[in-house]
Amino acid sequence: MSEKLDRRKKYTRHVLKNSLIQLLAKKPITSITVKEICELADINRSTFYTHYADHYDLLDKIEEEITEDMNEYLSSYRFTIEEESLQMTQKLLEYITQNKFMFQTLLNKNGDPTFEQRLMHIAQRFMMNSWRNGNDVDELYLRYLSTFVVSGAINVIKDWIENDMDQSPKEMAFLINDFTNYGVSYME
Repeated sequence: MSEKLDRRKKYTRHVLKNSLIQLLAKKPITSITVKEICELADINRSTFYTHYADHYDLLDKIEEEITEDMNEYLSSYRFTIEEESLQMTQKLLEYITQNKFMFQTLLNKNGDPTFEQRLMHIAQRFMMNSWRNGNDVDELYLRYLSTFVVSGAINVIKDWIENDMDQSPKEMAFLINDFTNYGVSYME
């Protein structure tokens, strides 16, 4: 009996999340109501409130899931070895590809601006830790360097998404790693 309830819970949460993402693709979170989400999901409001406090809580849970997934990806690779950095970037881009509509929506103008900041913070933390890796380094330098690299990568990824992912994740991983490792010197 509990397995059936767990499946029902998962299904309900899945449908509610998808409904919110569909609505976010059209308008900002401030213009969305729980009633709209429930109508689209074909779930009553009392069921919604069993799972979430409000639509902001639902959005927060969606973002938490994504950041947890990204943390797992990043934890399984080391940045210090270029090959692993390339694999990690490709895996993240594949994850984005698999969840294209969600990322298009969460990173667009109607999405939560703190979501991009969360992604940036996660990537910066991993990058700084791997660069630090027992070395005596200037923390301020690392912070600004990681801000520069990560914000550039996020904006390249946003542009890639806006251009309907016109390159494969592997091709984009190569580009991002080339930009990170060689930057402007590549053009000389």
